[in-house]
Amino acid sequence: MKEITVQELKKLMDDKEDFQLIDVREENEFNFCNINGELMPLGRILDFEEEISKDKKVVVHCRSGARSANAILQLEDAFGYDNLYNLKGGILAYAKEIDPSIPQY
Repeated sequence: MKEITVQELKKLMDDKEDFQLIDVREENEFNFCNINGELMPLGRILDFEEEISKDKKVVVHCRSGARSANAILQLEDAFGYDNLYNLKGGILAYAKEIDPSIPQY
């Protein structure tokens, strides 16, 4: 599985690269804190096939990296995606290493 670090994600954001950011946490987690990803909860991830790009880099994240890895495996198995990147350490790592103003839970 391909991974991306929080530093690499921050660079993509700063450089205004054309990529998609997907948050697979639950809605209550997303409402508590987020990094402007598109909310697509893990339990329904396969329902979002039409909304997930196959033509550009897609970064998938959750709280720590486990659910996003699961989502990527499901999407690769079901639909053959080859452009998905797991955010190593999830939003916890992003809060710790990039933006300490993001609440941790």
